[in-house]
Amino acid sequence: MKKSTLWILSAVALAALLAGGARWASQRQASPNPTAAAVAAPSIELAASDVFTAKTQTLSLGIAVSGSLKATQSAIVKARVAGELLELSVREGDRVQAGQVIARIEPSEYQARVRQTQQQADAAKAQVDIAQRQFDNNQALVNQGFISQTALLTSQASLNGAKATHEAALAALDLTNKSLADATLRSPLSGVVAQRLAQPGERVAIEARLVEVINLSQLELEAALTAEDASRVRVGMTAQLNVEGVSEPVPAKVLRINPSVQMGSRSILVYLGVQGREGLRQGQFAQGSLGTQSLQVMAVPVSSVRTDKPQPYVQVVQDGLVRHITVRTGERSEGEQQSLVAVTDVSEGTQVLSGSVGAVREGVRAKFTAPAKSVVAPAAASATPASAAK
Repeated sequence: MKKSTLWILSAVALAALLAGGARWASQRQASPNPTAAAVAAPSIELAASDVFTAKTQTLSLGIAVSGSLKATQSAIVKARVAGELLELSVREGDRVQAGQVIARIEPSEYQARVRQTQQQADAAKAQVDIAQRQFDNNQALVNQGFISQTALLTSQASLNGAKATHEAALAALDLTNKSLADATLRSPLSGVVAQRLAQPGERVAIEARLVEVINLSQLELEAALTAEDASRVRVGMTAQLNVEGVSEPVPAKVLRINPSVQMGSRSILVYLGVQGREGLRQGQFAQGSLGTQSLQVMAVPVSSVRTDKPQPYVQVVQDGLVRHITVRTGERSEGEQQSLVAVTDVSEGTQVLSGSVGAVREGVRAKFTAPAKSVVAPAAASATPASAAK
């Protein structure tokens, strides 16, 4: 083969290689890298509990209230006289009736005082009788002209003095009789003994605390409200309270509103009445919502409304992508297990991300976690609905 022909063939092969390389480069530039495409389109996996379906609900507007329950009727039985405590027949948890004898103080000293004052009253009565006879005799003598009018006036004064002394002795007798009666202590109301503060054999002083009795048939919750909230409260309004240790909500009703503002806190006290029932005790903590009105509104959880932009918004799932919708918030519910807030510009049935998901960039693809297909033990299967409900 000639040398010129070899050069021609080499040039043609080189041109073909250059043309093929250019075509391959253009095709690669037109077709994006699958890995790069995956990086450009991020996604997020969501569980069923991460999404709330927006819908029109009855939103109970209310004012949050909390405090400790207190019996409306309670009494501290105190010693009215000093002495040795002979008997204290009740203990914590015992039921007592109004007028029931619950304690006795040693009465010997007071019995002796009663006898003393009785004798003094009898002696004063004898002096009254003597003064009365003297007055009657002098009056007869004055009428006959044997003595002067001055002697009659003197006997009259003696009679009045004797009567006053007798009245004072009777008053002293009443006091000693009362002291003797006070040595026997009775319950002032029907209820349950909450505290026993003394023991038999102790020497107690006047006003010493012996027993506390409370009546659990009617309880009260004292709630401190701001002046703005208190202005919306009216006597007769109802509330639902969650009381520690009681599984079901307890109804309550506003009984009174304090007319003055508390010093320091500037709050206003509102008193809610609670009917006594099984499981309610004095001192239990209660919290709930004092209902003012109900509205039919489009509502979402309060935690779903985000405020990290100039205007509040919610994160929703539309066509498999996360979108941000600006909303205007309205009234919110208080005192429920899940607080709700009224929103606008959200359609019925829109899937709203819960606040626990956090901030998600708009345009991220949303994928829902597929339910597990493996066989689950009966105990674990029964626990799944409960966890989903939570």
